[in-house]
Amino acid sequence: MNIPNKLTMLRVLLIPFFVFFMLVPPVRPIFGAADPWVALALFIIASVTDLLDGKIARKYNLVTNFGKLMDPLADKLLVSSALICLTYQGTLEAWIAIVIIAREFIISGVRQLAIEAGVVISASYWGKFKTVFQMIMVGMMIVNLEVLMPLQVVIKWVAVALTLISLVDYLIKNRSLILGKNGNDI
Repeated sequence: MNIPNKLTMLRVLLIPFFVFFMLVPPVRPIFGAADPWVALALFIIASVTDLLDGKIARKYNLVTNFGKLMDPLADKLLVSSALICLTYQGTLEAWIAIVIIAREFIISGVRQLAIEAGVVISASYWGKFKTVFQMIMVGMMIVNLEVLMPLQVVIKWVAVALTLISLVDYLIKNRSLILGKNGNDI
């Protein structure tokens, strides 16, 4: 297993620990009130592995079928876990979590169509911006500091807008793939 794939697996392995620190009440004498900060640190580490694994894989030509499958899956698991935890805690509105997670399912479906058609779909700038804002939103909501609440609200709305814009952009760019060669496959 190469380094990018190890980083992807590290991201997957960090998720249960992240969820633990998000959801288990802070009654442990070791961590206590530090739980959100531990969860934030785990989320940041997991997010950085996402950035690193792709850069390393492309730079050193270490792209594998395992990585092509697991990297996006690991990303979806991390973000979905965070959104579900934040919704459970009452920090994030359920509809926002649903919109973001639904977008990921839709994009996964289109990517599956692309794989079957032998088409490579690259990430768009909209998708990259969406990811950055979602990660910032999640990070801010994990610690949920009152002083950052106005900024947190703005970041949340930008993340939702970018989620929808990137979805529409993705669907428009790949409409012929979605509709089939003659546009009548639906």
